[in-house]
Amino acid sequence: MFVSDITHLALLHLESLMSKTASQGPVKDDLTPIDRLLAIMQRLRDPGQGCPWDLEQNWESLTRYTLEEAYEVVDAVERKDAASLRDELGDLLLQVVFYSQIAAENKVFCFDDVATGCADKMLRRHPHVFSSDSRISSAAEQMGVWEDIKAKERARLQSDKVEESALDGISRALPAVTKALKLQGRAAREGFDWTDIHDVLDKIMEEIGEVRDELDTSPMIHSRLSDEIGDLLFSVINLARKVDVDPETALRQANAKFDRRFRHMEALLRNAGKTPENSELEVMEAFWAQVKSQEK
Repeated sequence: MFVSDITHLALLHLESLMSKTASQGPVKDDLTPIDRLLAIMQRLRDPGQGCPWDLEQNWESLTRYTLEEAYEVVDAVERKDAASLRDELGDLLLQVVFYSQIAAENKVFCFDDVATGCADKMLRRHPHVFSSDSRISSAAEQMGVWEDIKAKERARLQSDKVEESALDGISRALPAVTKALKLQGRAAREGFDWTDIHDVLDKIMEEIGEVRDELDTSPMIHSRLSDEIGDLLFSVINLARKVDVDPETALRQANAKFDRRFRHMEALLRNAGKTPENSELEVMEAFWAQVKSQEK
């Protein structure tokens, strides 16, 4: 039996797909697009006729590709490339289908369970849309209601725990910037937050001072320096949160800016018969300043 509460209809749906995609021959073309994709993945994972690479994969091995595909989606959005976005969303969807197929093989859950759970969650978390009992007038108000609903869901899931924390449920595998934001946001909802933005700036300056102190320590202890730099980064992320700037987006923009300016500086150096390797730092800084002035 399935470990999760898989529905009888979901089982019938899986059996129907299996009947429509034999282990040999083409996948039937009378399927809906999502059923066709599910059938293709099922064929790829067929022990007798499947793809060796696909058969070797498991949940753990797929995680790196899932992260890559998610970032490819973000990249397509930032480039405003609709055609690439369509393709990258398809690649990301394939990851969901892949995980679900492996789960179905192990009788844990199937794709229909994933889709049903997602739909149920959206209905539950948007009472202002799907219920006549509540109305929300702004996105900010919606975010507050969203977090309240999620907190209640976490409370139900954790009702059997001896201790409960406002930080429960934050994934350990999140990228560091995203996790810092979530930790700070949860703490802020409990009232543990700076009330004055200047206090945040003062904290950043304090952390810079502590980094400087570690750099001046002899001998310098790398682990302590790393700890202080981590505190500094955490404080800068807190500043971004307080002024409603997404730090991941801001850093990606900074990366793109640096990339653009450095390439421009290289071009100016080449025009002067130079390269970064054979140029003094002062020369590169002069060209860098020229690039910056041209962008203003």
